[in-house]
Amino acid sequence: MEPLASARRRPPAPAPAPSRLLLPVLFLFTLALSSCGAAAASGAPVGEDYVRPPARTRGGQRKALLGLFPWSKKKKASSAASDPQQVHISLSGEKHMRITWVTDDNSVPSVVDYGTKTSTYTSSSHGESTSYSYLMYSSGKIHHVVIGPLEDNKIYYYRCGGQGPEFQLKTPPSQFPLSLAVVGDLGQTSWTTSTLDHIKECEYDMLLLPGDLSYADFMQHLWDSFGTLVEPLASTRPWMVTQGNHEKESIPFFKSGFQSYNARWKMPYEESGSTSNLYYSFEVTGVHVIMLGSYTDYDESSDQYAWLKADLANIDRKRTPWLIVLMHVPWYNSNWAHQGEGDSMMSAMEPLLYAAHVDIMIAGHVHAYERSERVYKGGLDPCGAVHITIGDGGNREGLAHRYHNPKPFWSVFREASFGHGELKIVNSTHANWTWHRNDDEEPVRTDDVWINSLSGSGCIQESSREFSKILMSP
Repeated sequence: MEPLASARRRPPAPAPAPSRLLLPVLFLFTLALSSCGAAAASGAPVGEDYVRPPARTRGGQRKALLGLFPWSKKKKASSAASDPQQVHISLSGEKHMRITWVTDDNSVPSVVDYGTKTSTYTSSSHGESTSYSYLMYSSGKIHHVVIGPLEDNKIYYYRCGGQGPEFQLKTPPSQFPLSLAVVGDLGQTSWTTSTLDHIKECEYDMLLLPGDLSYADFMQHLWDSFGTLVEPLASTRPWMVTQGNHEKESIPFFKSGFQSYNARWKMPYEESGSTSNLYYSFEVTGVHVIMLGSYTDYDESSDQYAWLKADLANIDRKRTPWLIVLMHVPWYNSNWAHQGEGDSMMSAMEPLLYAAHVDIMIAGHVHAYERSERVYKGGLDPCGAVHITIGDGGNREGLAHRYHNPKPFWSVFREASFGHGELKIVNSTHANWTWHRNDDEEPVRTDDVWINSLSGSGCIQESSREFSKILMSP
């Protein structure tokens, strides 16, 4: 009997009549070719043999971003104080979107006008605003407005604050296929710019980011420059993020952690029954996505663990056949960097997530790329999750080049290079994962694998009692 739900290079299929096989084959072939970036050239080094060339000069961007006075705000050139800055969007419950932006003028109302035709706004929504101070820095007025209900797979035009430039967004589709861009440990360097340029070339419905966004690290103006840097992409497609260690920014006796992150990047935690912006969940097009917090309590007595149990208990795998989890610190990591940092969280949560039949787990933190087989408790398991580490978006700290050798049996592919991933979920049973090495001018598709959903396997039926027992435990 064929192993259940393992990661495969191509979707398995019986041998139907040629006429019935032709259309699905052509569809999958076209889908693979539509992924941005060329495949690695035959004979070119890949994986651990690849040595990334030095980054090409890009107008001194890193020097410019880091050369500001540490407490000054980064503002768009020639923008008025009332103009929206750092615009980004995120999901906010079913058929709703949260629009977030910053203004220097505190009198600007938290209102978004929107419609399906340019310059014609047939609806309007009011929201909330906040601001914060951090030592000598004071933020602008941070606006959060939820709009909707919105139609699926539709382009909307919107205006923030009742004036200023027009933006546009596209809502995710209601049915498969669904395309997700994935990038971690992004930062704001010339490498970041290259990664964002490559993502912009792709057709995707949403971006997932497992922590370490701006690398502000106490210098609050870098939150402003990061918002400006990602606005061209983040204002058009929802960005769903979770926190990393660089978002913490706590100062003993003075500042609690995640103040800047929570103020600027509000996620749908309340909509998913969570009490913290550091962990939440959402559903999109047949996928249930869980964002976990690596830097808040996660043991079995924690609020996060209790919330996770309740969230998993409410998942309907007929409605959302795919279950994906993101967090910052990886659990399966063969790189020398950050070894063992995820062990305690894995010890507490892996049995629960295994019983829930998570398909894919995505992490950052380690500045390199790695993909595993389906694993559980350190061993191969056809009912375990595929683990992906993708902390290689372009951060200023550079790459983690050193791997443990020999390579662990569970590690399929690993390479120390900047890049991004794409997850194209074709239907309820098959998804195509590709990782695109960032070679500045050209994204190179270096890792490519088909993954089967556990919902289509016998794993769920075989362990339903075990899952129920874990959920019912105190």
